[in-house]
Amino acid sequence: MGSVKDIEVLRKPTKKKMGVGRFHFSDRYSVFDWGEMPDLIEGKGAALCLMGGYCFEKLEEKGVRTHYKGLVNDEGRTVRVSMLRKPSDVMEVDLVNVYRPKTVTKDGKLQYDYSMYTPSLTNCLIPLEVIYRNGLPEGSSIFKRLEQGTVNIQQLGLDHYPKPGEKLAKPVFDVSTKLEEKDRYLTWDEAQRIAGLTVKEVEDAKALLLQVDMLITQVASKAGLENEDGKIELAFNPARRLMVVDVVGTLDECRFTYNGLHVSKEIARQFYRKSGWYADVQEARLTAEMKGVSDWKSLCRSKPPKLDPKLKRLISEMYMATANELTEHRFFEVPSLADVVNDYKAESHN
Repeated sequence: MGSVKDIEVLRKPTKKKMGVGRFHFSDRYSVFDWGEMPDLIEGKGAALCLMGGYCFEKLEEKGVRTHYKGLVNDEGRTVRVSMLRKPSDVMEVDLVNVYRPKTVTKDGKLQYDYSMYTPSLTNCLIPLEVIYRNGLPEGSSIFKRLEQGTVNIQQLGLDHYPKPGEKLAKPVFDVSTKLEEKDRYLTWDEAQRIAGLTVKEVEDAKALLLQVDMLITQVASKAGLENEDGKIELAFNPARRLMVVDVVGTLDECRFTYNGLHVSKEIARQFYRKSGWYADVQEARLTAEMKGVSDWKSLCRSKPPKLDPKLKRLISEMYMATANELTEHRFFEVPSLADVVNDYKAESHN
């Protein structure tokens, strides 16, 4: 299914009926849309699975529709997080149809045809990814986009030019494509058009996104984490009712900070931003855009290096410690999140 988790289809969805599938969360990781990176991060898959399951269960308690059915225990049964005796890296979910837009090359540029998305389509993934932003930490893509002029403060719903580290009075919902070779940001009008949404559905989606964001903020705060931003995916069930799909509230979906320090994949991103490979990735993307080529990775001159071994161990402990604290259950024998963060700070100052 992707660079980080695999999907097992137990029953395929039909036009009008949801199917059943299982996400198998792996210890693989991905940064900058590269796909599988050269290392495995021990415990990461199970940690993500537990965090995601816990957040879905909390959403359902609040009456939010999701595609979550439960986590699979070592006997192969689907259970709630609290019923697990040991960590699980398998989540059972309802499946909907995924309709990929057709690609067409026009004037040497790659374009996508979304005409199959109409207000009468049901039981399908909405082809958008929504990024909620409660704060703008250092490294947020917003600053780069403001600098390049691809977005302005009015479009973001801000009344002033933001500073790195700023907490927002109300969240910004940024929307991008989900099923294209490379995600691109959209205005909400463009998003409504390509996804075949009605005006009311856009309003309903934003209200649902706010509810999910608030719940993740609440869950994260119990572990001493600040919910800076994160991504959410939505789908329509067979009655064209909105539901939350994929996974929410994990260290891969969200950017959490602990006393100002990133506790997420951002640590790996920061490591790679200093590498020559990152510069090659940026160049390959620009070249691909100019030439109208969809596979930018084939133009990249180098491959990503391995992580520093100490950093890899700390990232692994960070995932497992966060899962322990978010779920309020000691699934992993690792130091507390506070201790892992202190170790990371000590290591990064060496």
